[in-house]
Amino acid sequence: MPPVHTGAPVIPGASTPSSPAPQPLSPGRPGYRRMSLALFAAGLATFALLYSTQALLPAISAGFGVTAGQASWTVSAATGALALFVLPLSALSERFGRTRMMTYSMVVAVGVGLLVPFAPNVEWLVALRAVQGAAIAGIPASAMAYLAEEVRPKALVAAIGLFVAGNSIGGMSGRLVTGWAAQLWGWRAGLLAVALMALACAVAFLVLLPRARFFRPASLNPRAVGRTVAGHLRDPLLLRLYGIGALFMTVFGAVYTVIGYRLVDEPFSLGQGVVGSIFLIYLVGTVSSAAAGKLVARTGRRGALYLAVTTTALGLLLSLSDSLAAIVPGLVLITAGFFAGHAVASAAVSRTAKTGRAQASALYQSAYYLGSSAGGTLGALAYHSAGWAATVGIALLAVLGVVSITLYGSHAARAERRMPASAIGAR
Repeated sequence: MPPVHTGAPVIPGASTPSSPAPQPLSPGRPGYRRMSLALFAAGLATFALLYSTQALLPAISAGFGVTAGQASWTVSAATGALALFVLPLSALSERFGRTRMMTYSMVVAVGVGLLVPFAPNVEWLVALRAVQGAAIAGIPASAMAYLAEEVRPKALVAAIGLFVAGNSIGGMSGRLVTGWAAQLWGWRAGLLAVALMALACAVAFLVLLPRARFFRPASLNPRAVGRTVAGHLRDPLLLRLYGIGALFMTVFGAVYTVIGYRLVDEPFSLGQGVVGSIFLIYLVGTVSSAAAGKLVARTGRRGALYLAVTTTALGLLLSLSDSLAAIVPGLVLITAGFFAGHAVASAAVSRTAKTGRAQASALYQSAYYLGSSAGGTLGALAYHSAGWAATVGIALLAVLGVVSITLYGSHAARAERRMPASAIGAR
């Protein structure tokens, strides 16, 4: 039997002739729980760090005397850098291993996170956040590729759903911690608190993550990577999934970048800690993303996406009210719809790509976080130009884009089913 490769190159001559063939991880098998907890911790740290300044934007604006648009770059710089670096770092993970890439990325991201609270001005804060976003880029695509390689296909959507659930818990807890710490001790203390939380998650990740058993290192060939990327970009289904991820994240970035400003303004005038507590709504995302696998099994991928966009749109319309009794349920629906849609689309990318899975996931992550950057910046500009209704208008346009792409995918699938097999093979 040939040697089983891990995240590091195999030593020449090594073999394991007496070892049983490894089995993919699935619920009930040894290692699945450890893997789930490790990647849950990674997802928690990723979102907690990536959006650590989002709930603090009004306080950062006041602290540095800058506009909302300038302060929003502390979020957009991190997500934009992630979008730019996720593809090259995913290529490195093909050579050096998923677990190694995630480990190095986690260590650097947490290290920078411990420096962020001491930024002397907004320019330094934006620069440090960009470096942090670039470091975080090594985690999501490598995690998706790790899951696609190590987990049984039927359990993949559920496993990715748990990773995304970690994202939602991280987003919620990060904003909650920063909000109350900022109200008590200032926004710098809030950023330090979330960095320490991420440090604890990083330690848990390093201790729990099982070694990769199905990873096979590939040579680091830029031309080969370019061909793989070009092949993914020619795949109509993958392109649609990338568009869906970007548009869903445009909605989410716009809403959650601006909601803090709206709630500290009249007629609400809420404190920073209370605004941070609004992000407890992320727990809804934990449930909806973890349930995405069952939803796809019942309704199919496109049916699940239709349900997700309908839920998101209803939430946006509810949020137009000037009553917290309507805004909070609106945010619940937006969050549930977003995380369900994201889990469905990201799992579909991992299942669609038969080769170069890290690059396929990286392209999805690039589109996803570019959507976040665009949504955060456009949402903030719209809010301070024309109010919350303008922000909701941008988000609804993005929702309409998801509907259009999904409808087109349904039409293309029906056309392909009607096409003779000989014609399909000739394409």
